[in-house]
Amino acid sequence: MKGIICEKIEAFRMTSELQEPELTDGHAIVSIRRIGICGTDYHAFKGNQPFFQYPRVLGHELSGVIERIGTNNAGFEVGDQVSIIPYMHCGKCLACSQGKTNCCMDMKVLGVHIDGGMRERIAVPVTHLIEANDLTLDEAAIVEPLAIGAHAVRRADVSASDTVLVIGSGPIGLGVMAFAKHTGARVIAMDINEERLAFCKSWAKVDHTVNALESDVKQRLSAITNGQFPAAVFDATGNAASMTRAFELVSHGGKLVFVGLVKGDISFSDPEFHKRELTLMGSRNAAISDFNHVLHVLRSRELDINRYITHRSSFDEMIEAFDGWLKPEAKVIKAILEL
Repeated sequence: MKGIICEKIEAFRMTSELQEPELTDGHAIVSIRRIGICGTDYHAFKGNQPFFQYPRVLGHELSGVIERIGTNNAGFEVGDQVSIIPYMHCGKCLACSQGKTNCCMDMKVLGVHIDGGMRERIAVPVTHLIEANDLTLDEAAIVEPLAIGAHAVRRADVSASDTVLVIGSGPIGLGVMAFAKHTGARVIAMDINEERLAFCKSWAKVDHTVNALESDVKQRLSAITNGQFPAAVFDATGNAASMTRAFELVSHGGKLVFVGLVKGDISFSDPEFHKRELTLMGSRNAAISDFNHVLHVLRSRELDINRYITHRSSFDEMIEAFDGWLKPEAKVIKAILEL
């Protein structure tokens, strides 16, 4: 079976000798058709991804078609188009018992902790398949990154009366913006790239944009919020300096949500933290309810996925294309592989 292995930092290898997946009880064999390229893949390639070991088959933003499946209670059949939930949780720990499978103590994420979907076929538990016959293969592949944004918004309990700030306009930040807008909230986008901020306006329909390189960022946010600052601030940058600075941008009594992950420590001023009675949250992955919410929004055609996906490649040409996607001048929002 053909697949692509990230053998070590900055080294991919195409192989036709991967072992074929076995069909076991409770699983399906899925023929992979689309693979979204995520920040996690870029970080793994560059050696910046926490909890990662080489060699590894990357790929966790996946859609495909069921090739083989046994009797199942979910009603899946051969030929069904599916999106894949890539978070393999244990089902036994305290988090899982509380329905927080997204932060399982023994989480194994496809393409991160265990081999992922950058191959022709993969065995997936039926419980981790989502029927997507009425979506395009592209839409089905990007359910997962959008679900991360939807989960962050749900975790912060954003309402229509809130003003929120989203820092970072990559694929995850854009998802946070889109789903915060879906709740009716007023959304401010912050980034260092004016072209990307314009995209936030046109695609995610944010209400205001702020360039993080400006000298008067706090004054701008104060003016937009009548001196109150945003009730929730989401940092989706994965940048330690941005995450540290974000503590100063939240309203008193507000919430700071770290959606992006940085390989390192974050420090903050305790007096600033305490005087705001700030709630600091981590937001990891997504739960099944978030996936279902994204499916509902995608089916309404509220989001223009054709603009969200800016680059694509065939599977065979991926290794050659990947390096270019890392360069800022490529202006990649979401790249996708086709099989």
